[in-house]
Amino acid sequence: MRLGNAIPERPGAALRRLIREQPPLIVPGCYNALSARVLEHAGFPAVYMSGYGASLALLGLPDAGLATLTETAMNARLIAAAVRVPVIADADTGFGNAINVVRTIEEYVRAGLAGLHLEDQVAPKRCGHVAGREVIDRAEAVGKIRAAHATRQALDPEFVLIARTDSRGAHGGSLDEAIWRANAFLDAGADLAFVEGPKDMTEVERICTEVKGPVFYNMTGISPRMTREQMAKLGIAVTILPGATLRASIIAMYDLAVALRDQGPMAEAAFSDSVKGHPLSNVHEFAGFDRIRALEETFLPAESAQKYEGTLGHMPRRAAE
Repeated sequence: MRLGNAIPERPGAALRRLIREQPPLIVPGCYNALSARVLEHAGFPAVYMSGYGASLALLGLPDAGLATLTETAMNARLIAAAVRVPVIADADTGFGNAINVVRTIEEYVRAGLAGLHLEDQVAPKRCGHVAGREVIDRAEAVGKIRAAHATRQALDPEFVLIARTDSRGAHGGSLDEAIWRANAFLDAGADLAFVEGPKDMTEVERICTEVKGPVFYNMTGISPRMTREQMAKLGIAVTILPGATLRASIIAMYDLAVALRDQGPMAEAAFSDSVKGHPLSNVHEFAGFDRIRALEETFLPAESAQKYEGTLGHMPRRAAE
C-alpha cells in the first residue's frame, strides 16, 4: 500500500536510470516488505529481494529450491507494493524449464518489480555459496534466457533481465565456462551478466575484463569484499549485498529473546529505553499511522476524526501539524 506519490516512471526505467547515474549501484538485500521499508527509509535508491532471505523468512527453510514460484512472487509483489524505490528480485531457476520461465517473467513484471535474475542451476537449486550445485547444459541455459527476454519484450521492455551462472562453483565447473555462459546470456538478450562466486580478486578482474557487457556482482559468501571505488575501477554496474540485513535481524532477535528468557519481561523495558532517540524507535510513526490519519482527513467525513478525542495510545499527527 503506497501512501503518497507513485514512482514517476516505470520500475524498470527507474532502475536503468539508477544504473546509468550511480555506477556501481549498491543494492542491499531485503527479505520481506518490512525489511524493504527499513532500507528505503535509510536512503537506498533500490532494494534487492534475496531468495535466501525470502525462503528463510517465509518458510523457515534454507535456500535449497524449496520455495515455489507462487510463494516467491507473492513476497516480491508485497515488497514492491510497500516501497517507492525499484526492486530487483531473485527468481531462482525460473522454477522449471523455458516454458516455466515465461510464466515467471509474467508474474514478476505484473508484481511491479524492476527486474530479476535467473540462474542456470539444476533444480532443485541451492544457495550460490553452498557446495553441491549443478548446472544445466549450455543450450538449455541459453534457451531459458531467450525465453525470458522475449517475454519481457512483450510485456515491459524496460524490465531488467539479469542472467546468472553458477558454473564457476558448480560440480565440474570452471571460471572459463562461467565467462562463456555470461557472454552467451548477454547475446541471448540479458541486460547484465552475473557470475556467481568468484573466489578472489584475480577472478573478479577476469570477469570484468572478459564479460562483454555490464557486470552484476554479489558481494557475499566467498566473493571478495571491495570498496565502491574498487568496484568503479573494475567497471561493475550493480553490486548486491543480500545477506547482511537478514543476519542482523536474526542476531538482534535472538539476543533480545535470550535477554527476555534470562532476565524476565523487564528486559523489554530495558530494550525500549536503550533505543530511545533511534530514527526508527517510534514504530507507530514508521508504520505509517500519520499517513493513515492524513488520508482520513482527505477522504472521510469530518466527524470521523471524533474517534481520536479522549483516547489513549499513540496519537497520529494531523496533516497540518
